[in-house]
Amino acid sequence: MRSSLRRLLAAAFVLLSLSAWSGAGAATPMPGADGYRVVFQVTAGAPEQWAALLGNIENLRRALGDDLKAVEVVVHGKGIGLLLRTDTALTDRMETLSKNGVNFVACENTMRSRNIAKADLLPFVGTVDSGVAQVVRRQKQGWQYIRIGQ
Repeated sequence: MRSSLRRLLAAAFVLLSLSAWSGAGAATPMPGADGYRVVFQVTAGAPEQWAALLGNIENLRRALGDDLKAVEVVVHGKGIGLLLRTDTALTDRMETLSKNGVNFVACENTMRSRNIAKADLLPFVGTVDSGVAQVVRRQKQGWQYIRIGQ
């Protein structure tokens, strides 16, 4: 009888320890072994939202420093205007971010539906087959997700 009670208490202790351990990890996300990786999904069409996006990225880079290993900006829908070859005040900021490792990509589905050619995009912008699929891929790889737009 005593050995059964001891086993039951030991099993309860182990289960409580495991549940406390797993709950603590969920409450405080930590960077992976290779640091933070962040994907921004941009569907906003307003330039002031684009400016806020760039400010968020700049602030993120300052706050996380060397722990920030990768940033990707996936643009589709109304947000595609952000990546077009138009002379805006944001272009220089985007180019600087790109030179510092921020990856800007445009959705080819959006480009096709709006008759936008690769040559219409800023020179540092890449493309992906589907903006939504790219966000899903990044999330599956463990990237942190931030949405800009509705």
